[in-house]
Amino acid sequence: MIKKYTCQNGVRIILEQIPTVRSVAIGVWIGTGSRNENPENNGISHFLEHMFFKGTTTRSARDIAESFDSIGGQVNAFTSKEYTCYYAKVLDNHAPFALNVLADMFFNSTFVEEELNKEKNVVNEEIKMYEDTPDDIVHDLLGKAIYNDHSLGYPILGTEGTLETFTGDTLKQYMHDTYTPENVVISIAGNVPETFISDAEKLFGSYEAGKGHAEQPKPSFHSNRVSRKKETEQAHLCLGFEGLQIGHKDIYSLIVLNNVLGGSMSSRLFQEVREQRGLAYSVFSYHSAYLDSGVVTIYGGTGAKQLDVLYETVHETLSKLTADGITEKELNNSKEQLKGSLMLSLESTNSRMSRNGKNELLLGRHRSLDEIVEQIDQVTKHSVDSLGKSIFTDNFSVSLISPDGVLPKF
Repeated sequence: MIKKYTCQNGVRIILEQIPTVRSVAIGVWIGTGSRNENPENNGISHFLEHMFFKGTTTRSARDIAESFDSIGGQVNAFTSKEYTCYYAKVLDNHAPFALNVLADMFFNSTFVEEELNKEKNVVNEEIKMYEDTPDDIVHDLLGKAIYNDHSLGYPILGTEGTLETFTGDTLKQYMHDTYTPENVVISIAGNVPETFISDAEKLFGSYEAGKGHAEQPKPSFHSNRVSRKKETEQAHLCLGFEGLQIGHKDIYSLIVLNNVLGGSMSSRLFQEVREQRGLAYSVFSYHSAYLDSGVVTIYGGTGAKQLDVLYETVHETLSKLTADGITEKELNNSKEQLKGSLMLSLESTNSRMSRNGKNELLLGRHRSLDEIVEQIDQVTKHSVDSLGKSIFTDNFSVSLISPDGVLPKF
């Protein structure tokens, strides 16, 4: 049973009690990410996430790390396009302590200049490491191709140039403007009593902040071709098609479609590109759902001399999928796989905390397990085939990183 409580200041607390486990996962979710940035402060959401671990008025960075190591717990954070999350997983008897440390990081981080400078260097190294990973960069290139100047196309890490402009004051101002109570969700899953909601309310239920960030304009999907020449052993290719926004009525049909196309080892892309033709070690597809848009991405990495063959094989696979549709066997297997993955994820308090936090933050609602299974069962061959025809058209974007930077022949 998921319990929801809204504090007087607007902070939402979501609790899922799981008395059969001995762990608790606590996440502080904030509805801001790289999408809420501009060209001048791109990367500030991610940098702020880093700085939360660099010391508070009562704890040093080492103290924060040792706080969780000493109780056998875990603490971490991540930033996405549309949200940021700070979370901890601990034994149930340490839940109050973990909640207090997370609140201390949230409210009392100091952002001192010495730590700012050290962490700027750390994030610069993270950017360099990312630049050395072409199979990651090519996805950012695709986002830029699809969204052009819209903030959904910004890199989450920002750039070395924007990073240098961040100060303690700019971080505090960004927090004031975006970490507003109505934009914060505290998600808790595990073996804690219902009174734990009151513990969270005492810490997060009375603070005030700014008016919140302005509503972001809906992005347009663009059909572009971008490439980068880079000394690599492989050519890294991405194709992007317009998908569905989070919460769309056809989202489960799309999940089934993606699973059949490239979401598993039995998928058509994996079997055709890797198993039958031996063109790639890594080939897959996935769907990214945002508040008001979505992208279906296909990725494959192969030797530069085989790039045209890889593209032709992907194109042939898509053509066959849209012309003939999926089979009943693929439909049933995919639906069972989805239900199995859902059931297995429920065994993890961290997965439940994440699921509840995202659902509340982005959708404002929570479906029961039976409701989700019912929606998956309602997916039909017709709904999947129709969606495939509407998504996999000639309106798509391409990104490429390769030794010569030459795009395949379309």
